[in-house]
Formats: sequence, structure tokens, C-alpha cells
Amino acid sequence: MASDELYITLEREASASFVEKKSEFIGYAAPCKTEEDALAFIARIRKKHADARHNVYAYMLKENNIARFTDDGEPQGTAGLPVLDIIRKTGFTDACIVVTRYFGGVLLGTGGLVRAYSHAAKLAAEEAHIITYERFAVCDIICDYADYDKIRSGQALYGIVVDGVEYAQDVTQHIAIRASEYNDMCLALTELTNGAVLIERTGDRYDYLKNESSCRKTSD
Repeated sequence: MASDELYITLEREASASFVEKKSEFIGYAAPCKTEEDALAFIARIRKKHADARHNVYAYMLKENNIARFTDDGEPQGTAGLPVLDIIRKTGFTDACIVVTRYFGGVLLGTGGLVRAYSHAAKLAAEEAHIITYERFAVCDIICDYADYDKIRSGQALYGIVVDGVEYAQDVTQHIAIRASEYNDMCLALTELTNGAVLIERTGDRYDYLKNESSCRKTSD
């Protein structure tokens, strides 16, 4: 599958912590669509832990390939860069990680700091749930009531997300289907209805299927 068909990011905001040689490391991770989102998240965590010795951060954004980090007073290359490396190596984007350190009085050394900040970032990202989205084609499927059951039967062969259904003079389904399967679905439904179905592609988005064996209806 082409790389632009996949989008890997964090599902939610989360945190995790551990203690290393009396220093407490608290990792916070969150999805962020824009640099403003990332900076607001960083500011919130820094305010929450204003009494901490260090609030290290790193973030990556898909748009314009932005990557930023800071060691926030730790020796150069021992904190922010290891956090950024976790994001890069794990492969997700549009995300920000902040690692807060409460110094416990014991020096960890260069290698110890790199390992500790990397571990805190990894724990936070895992708690935030790394999730892979695929490119979906968004479309409206319009048919008469006689063909509606045929169309639903044909759609069962594909992974789709049903956003809603309108019942009026005709039936209009608002759905999303993996972009790679869109053309096959159109051909199949056209054959099933002898060309009577109308399919209008209205856009694209990234989405995912929680249950691969059935269609998922969104809550919006």
C-alpha cells in the first residue's frame, strides 16, 4: 500500500510515569494537528509542572514536515532529541510528547538520561495508543427502495463506514470506503442494480475500521 494511503498518529492524550534513581519522569503524549495545538499542549503541561526541574518536549507535524524539540536545561542531545527519535522510529506524526522530570538528587549521566527520556516517551505514546488510519473515499450512494437491499448486500464485501442514511423519495447513504476499494465497489453496485444506482464521491479522509468483519457506524 502506498505510504500516502496510511496515516499513523496517536488516538488520544495520555500519560505514564516511572522513577529512575530517585528522579521521577512523567511522559505526556497527545495528537496535535497544528503547531498551535502542540504549543498549547506544551504550555499546559509546563504550567501543571511549573515546579519541575525540566519539561522536555518534542513534536512532529505532517504538514510542512515540522519537527521541533528542546532539552530544557538537560545536557545537549540527552533529552529532547531522544524523545523526537521515539516519534520518528515509531512512525507516527501529528503528535507531541512532553516529559517532565523531578530531579531526585542523583545524576544519571549522558547515557542514563537518554534512556530515561526515551523510556518515558515510549510509555506515554503506548498509553496514547498508536493508531494507523487509511485513506477513505467519502461518497453518497443514491438508489430506489427496491435496490437498497441489493446495495447493502453488495457493500458487505467491503470495509465501509456508514455515516448516515436518508430516507426520502430515494434512499441516500453517506458512507466512506477504503480508497483502494472504491472503484471495485462502484463497479459491483452498478452491476447489481443494472446501472440504476448513483454514486457521488464527495471527498477523502483518513479513517479506520475497528471491526474488520462488519461495517462501523460513526457517532457524529
